[in-house]
Amino acid sequence: MMALNRYRLRHLVSKGNRAARLTEGLLNKTDRLLGVMLLGNAFVNAAAATLASVITVRLVGDGEFALTLATLSVTLAILVFSEVTPKVVGAAYAEPIALTASYVVVPLLRLVYPIVWFVNLFVQSLLWLTRLKPKNNGEAQPLSMEELRTLVLEGAHYIPAKHQTILLNLFGLEDITVDDVMTPRHQIEAIDIDDHIDEIRSRLATSHHTMQPVYSNQLDEIVGVLHVRKVLHQAHSAELTVETLKEIMRPPYFVPAGTPLLTQLQNFQESQRRVGLVVDEYGELQGLVTVDDILEEIVGEFSGRALTHARHIHRESDGVVLVEGGCSLRELNRKLKLSFRIDGPKTINGRILEHLEDIPEPGTSVKIDGYPIEIVQTQDRMVKMVRIQFTSVQ
Repeated sequence: MMALNRYRLRHLVSKGNRAARLTEGLLNKTDRLLGVMLLGNAFVNAAAATLASVITVRLVGDGEFALTLATLSVTLAILVFSEVTPKVVGAAYAEPIALTASYVVVPLLRLVYPIVWFVNLFVQSLLWLTRLKPKNNGEAQPLSMEELRTLVLEGAHYIPAKHQTILLNLFGLEDITVDDVMTPRHQIEAIDIDDHIDEIRSRLATSHHTMQPVYSNQLDEIVGVLHVRKVLHQAHSAELTVETLKEIMRPPYFVPAGTPLLTQLQNFQESQRRVGLVVDEYGELQGLVTVDDILEEIVGEFSGRALTHARHIHRESDGVVLVEGGCSLRELNRKLKLSFRIDGPKTINGRILEHLEDIPEPGTSVKIDGYPIEIVQTQDRMVKMVRIQFTSVQ
């Protein structure tokens, strides 16, 4: 019974299995269960030893050799038939044996309960004298995130591969922040409310996203978020005005940098928002995060999103790609199945600058995390384009 899977047992109890309910009741009172089991075991062992001694004396005599032979025979029999074999079988078939045995152990415990109680009285007194406070072993111990992750990995034969990936991604959400999945500031597609209406109309007509941040004069001055579909039918006509945009757009929703994804997903749900503007401790805009960004971390990229972000990575040949410096390391790892370290800078440009501690010249080659990287182009104090070879990882 002690080798029984407690979580499996709880599942059977929830299904109304009577034997499982009896077994759970026994395991919740471990001292009583061990008392009745060890009482029966001690009784059988003592009876076997006494019986063997009596038989030996009557058939062989009471000589030293006869008593030694009887002792060895009883020890071997007890070891094989009462200790090792039952425990091996019990460990191999814990569930069916435990559920069946519960129908015998429960009434037996009621029958010999006074003896068990008397024995446990001495046990509890001894524990009190030694200041030992054993935990209730009948309760299943809580599992950590890493232990749950291991359970999911070991259940690969029972869980579809896609479902397993989703569960593993969920466990990692608390370790991932909005900084890891946001669209960086320089890649944000936004509308300047101070532009001429024709320029605004053109931007709306060619927008790649349904939600557009609206700013005044500079990107840090976000004044709202506009749902493009609400004004799309007016974008090609003279009906669209700045006043109309101001009436339709919603107030901006700001997200502190470093917010865990699981927390932000809950915040999106409670605030009924789909787009958040990530700001640092000084209130400066760092990037933009959406519900889709978080969902992609759980279920993987959607087809439309994959096409949108494909511009960051250009495949040259098998095992060789051209990558824009602003491409995030998480995106590289996810799309190309690489293993760049992501506990530092978020982009390949930042990772290279951190490694070299200088702005490299085009043609410079470096190996980072085992991947040969060639600097193809630099611009404005940053690495603009690199070539990564990922077929010879060491």
